[in-house]
Amino acid sequence: MHVLMLSPGFPGEMPHFTRGLAHVGAQVIGLGDQPQSALPPLAKEHLAAYVQIQSWLDADHVLQQVRDIARRTEIHRVECLWEPQMILAAKMREMLGVPGLTVQQTIPFRDKEVMKRVLDQAGIRTPRHASATTVSGVQEAAAAIGYPLIVKPIAGAGSAHTYRIESDADLENVLPALRGVPEVSVEEFVHGEDYTFDTISIDGRIAHYSVAFYRPRALVQRQAQWISPQTVVIRDVEAPELAPGLDMGRRVLAALGFETGYTHMEWYRTSTGEAVFGEIGARPPGARLVDLINFASDIDTYAGWAEAVCHGRFTQTVERKYNAAWIFKRAEGRGRIQRVDGLGPLLQEYGQWICELDLLPVGTPRRDPNQVLMGDGVIIIRHPELQTMLHMADRFAAELRMYAS
Repeated sequence: MHVLMLSPGFPGEMPHFTRGLAHVGAQVIGLGDQPQSALPPLAKEHLAAYVQIQSWLDADHVLQQVRDIARRTEIHRVECLWEPQMILAAKMREMLGVPGLTVQQTIPFRDKEVMKRVLDQAGIRTPRHASATTVSGVQEAAAAIGYPLIVKPIAGAGSAHTYRIESDADLENVLPALRGVPEVSVEEFVHGEDYTFDTISIDGRIAHYSVAFYRPRALVQRQAQWISPQTVVIRDVEAPELAPGLDMGRRVLAALGFETGYTHMEWYRTSTGEAVFGEIGARPPGARLVDLINFASDIDTYAGWAEAVCHGRFTQTVERKYNAAWIFKRAEGRGRIQRVDGLGPLLQEYGQWICELDLLPVGTPRRDPNQVLMGDGVIIIRHPELQTMLHMADRFAAELRMYAS
């Protein structure tokens, strides 16, 4: 089987999915705007061929290059797990007549307003919402929905350019930061906890799923730079309090007609136990959440996704052994990393539960926390008992300190 993989080297998870395709026997043809020499080694070593394009922005030229590839080699699937190119990937599938999401099926996963309208019609609880392309449109939507509310890009991913607005004054302060965003979603702010529902599906059937939550809420993680943000994958996915969210997630996938591949859905659990939809992408979660899912059950969903899309099966044995969490560290100060405090005692106490430790070396420039959620390092831990693992995560968040100057 020949699989055309868009952007096999970027973002950071893509080389692992490229490796997954090769692992299940696919001949992977990469298509990207990076020179082949600049691809991460993991991507390079698992590609059968690579075609560099000049720019993703010239869609007609990219489609012509794909036609040229297809004249030489039969393409059986087109895979894209990077949000900005999903519509283009759907056009390629339609052009080549291969399975996967069409343009019409992809649009609700990219346009948050269309997404919510489809789910509204299916009777799924979404935040009150409207779209806007002008300052006056945002102001009118805010007046209709009421404060507090959230303003975010229609076609965004994650919490970038996402703002919580409490008043008219807040809105006026945020509007200049949205000048480069062509269309925004204005929606009700839902008071509750942030959860995810991450799935691998085959022909509309969920073959594997995982649930995670954010500590603190994703928007707070982005805005409060002193926080060491955490994401936690839950071992006990059958907990009663999760049932409304999981039921909603299954209904969302059915309403959107999703068939085969990875999805990442975010939802809210209110203080009354109500599940409220947040958003969904026809892609895996980012920011190392796939790694947490893998560590929690000692599986490889990079390869599991590839097996699902290439062969229509998921054969890995899933034993939910652990709760797993990452803690992203942000250095205090600016400039270069000068020292790391508190690591030794934590390693001595919790070393057996650490899956990965990756901190920027001393002397390295610290990263811009406004641009990079992952900050200046990550610790990944796991433990069978949730409360024990949360205590460990809080110890790493509070006692491990990085300093820059």
